[in-house]
Amino acid sequence: MDMALEVFIKVADKGSFTQAAAELNMTQPAVSQYIRALERSVGAKLLDRTNKYVRPTQAGEIVYHHARIILGTYTRMQTLVDDVLHRAGGELSIGSSYTFGEYVLPRLLANLKSRYPLIRPNIKIGNTDVIADMILNREADIGIVEDEYQHEKLAVEAFAEDEMLIVVPAEDRFNKKSEIGLEVLMEETWILRESGSGTRRVTERMFSERGVQPASILEFGSTQLIKESVEAGLGITLLSRWTVQKELKLGTLHVLRLSGDPVKRPFSLLMQPTPYHTKAVQVFLELLKELSGFQGLPSSSLRYNEHG
Repeated sequence: MDMALEVFIKVADKGSFTQAAAELNMTQPAVSQYIRALERSVGAKLLDRTNKYVRPTQAGEIVYHHARIILGTYTRMQTLVDDVLHRAGGELSIGSSYTFGEYVLPRLLANLKSRYPLIRPNIKIGNTDVIADMILNREADIGIVEDEYQHEKLAVEAFAEDEMLIVVPAEDRFNKKSEIGLEVLMEETWILRESGSGTRRVTERMFSERGVQPASILEFGSTQLIKESVEAGLGITLLSRWTVQKELKLGTLHVLRLSGDPVKRPFSLLMQPTPYHTKAVQVFLELLKELSGFQGLPSSSLRYNEHG
């Protein structure tokens, strides 16, 4: 592995030669020497350095982006080689959208830790578009997103079904309703996730398929904030059953049953279209298969979407 790339990434992340040196257990002159050597190698100045800041130049941004991909690829290569001789272990990088990452994934990781204590999961949460970019840039081994998703450069597979619920305040006017048509709720304020969110996409698809559109919409970037806002009587929303289990048990939120077919969506798995995966990835896929009941999840079954 090229140590100069690792040093450059650390300096760029920290914005400081001193902090980078401390984390790398190097002297500051040694860090500077690596940076100079890298700049000579690529033939460009990579960092702007003043008394107030250290940040990448335009050329440095290009090097930074590709350096992360190079080091990530190297790490996965080394882990694959190590897997030949050792039991499942090492880092497992998972990118997950909010619903699965915050409400389902913790239980999976607890199971993973008890069975494979040498695996070190590294979790990053973002909306669906962010997670797809992470997989494309090899910043994560596995991506888990909400709703159907297709990408011409990624292997994608739906692996579990998620039920979506109309969530309303625990008020008498809602508690008396057992089943309701969606059109009746269009005068309510709807509180939705931001654009790019899987939950937002399935909500807009529900409106479109049923030929309705709310008179008033609020947009929040946090499921927790949406739940608290609904509890406070600010509006109503559509959320995964996973996200409101505690509130339904406590009686702080209420669910309306829609007339017609229930609203459902899949959870989908995103990966690089390659047959080579670390043992850590393989055992996590097996764990997903066990807990979801999905029978077609092994990496060999992941399909390559030729049409985005």
